[in-house]
Amino acid sequence: MSKNTPITVARGDGIGPEIMEATLAILKGGGARLDIEEIEIGEKVYLRGNTAGIEPSAWDSLRRTKVFLKAPITTPQGGGYKSLNVTTRKAFGLYANIRPCIAYAPYIRTKHPGMDVVIVRENEEDTYSGIEHRQTHDVMQCLKLISRPGCEKIVRYAFEYARAYGRKKVTCFIKDNIMKMTDGLFHQVFDEIGVEYPEIEKEHWIVDIGAAKLADTPEAFDVIVMPNLYGDILSDVAAQIAGSVGLAGSANIGDGCAMFEAIHGSAPRRAGQNLANPSGLFLGAVQMLVHIGQADVAEKVHNAWLKTIEDGVHTYDIFKEGVSKEKVGTKEFAAAVVARIGQKPSKLKAVDYSRANTRPLTTRPPYKRETTKRELVGVDVFVCWPTGTMEE
Repeated sequence: MSKNTPITVARGDGIGPEIMEATLAILKGGGARLDIEEIEIGEKVYLRGNTAGIEPSAWDSLRRTKVFLKAPITTPQGGGYKSLNVTTRKAFGLYANIRPCIAYAPYIRTKHPGMDVVIVRENEEDTYSGIEHRQTHDVMQCLKLISRPGCEKIVRYAFEYARAYGRKKVTCFIKDNIMKMTDGLFHQVFDEIGVEYPEIEKEHWIVDIGAAKLADTPEAFDVIVMPNLYGDILSDVAAQIAGSVGLAGSANIGDGCAMFEAIHGSAPRRAGQNLANPSGLFLGAVQMLVHIGQADVAEKVHNAWLKTIEDGVHTYDIFKEGVSKEKVGTKEFAAAVVARIGQKPSKLKAVDYSRANTRPLTTRPPYKRETTKRELVGVDVFVCWPTGTMEE
């Protein structure tokens, strides 16, 4: 029998504990080989005075297991609270955010039944570096950081993902007609690395018209790679176009660690009512199973979930008269999936993860910095004169 894999689990806030319980029930029903360590994160930790939202002792579990299954959390209103996601991504170098956005028509309402897009988002840089300051009394400044090593990591990951999953095209979204240096570098690296993958079609779009094309004709895209800010916005948009943000899970991948989650929030108004759809967190957990080498379990539970959707057993958020057969709660939905383990959908496309265990998605050549000689030619000095003019 295969050895159990240790993972760290956080049940989160709002609907988090309910959807985590449902997700773990499905994984257990599918025979997932897991040793679970639980940690506390989120609102209660914030309100105890910890601005990071995670206790120092919890980091020990994350460093030990290197796999984090995280439910949504609530960040208290007001200033001074750090984003736990950003903190975790930076602490563990989780440079790639993977968000599949797939339509499940006709069982879940969508205008684009053929949509099957994977958005690969750079996860550490861009304006999310968190470097902001007040330049003058009237001007706030946020730095957009794009590095060649960061671009190389995420672009290569996108092409490796496409190759591993048999996808035919990788598209780059950038805004280098305006941001010629930062987005220009991202585009340049995309072109350079794309040459190494001759079997995969390459294209790039300026992000605004690309977003319009994604909203109108998502079937035209396969894998899309983009910098952090664009990816954050457009992955939510793409998930909603496919059917519902509530159905989307995401993987945050680094060289040594990984975090898996739903992309939706903690929805505190729905908490404790057995209403929430656990599908987003569950689909994030499916990516986790593939990542830790349990693709056999991932395939079983994912196909059981597809069969449940196909059979019309739906939570309130995706229930549709004339299509859905039974409206169920969180616990009942999980039980329905478990009852279908071993079955496959007959109309929706069944998943096949047989190649997943050997995909080299985090293998890449080390970055080599070019040796250059620089000379100091001057210093820029900025002076903020708060009142009046210098002459006064």
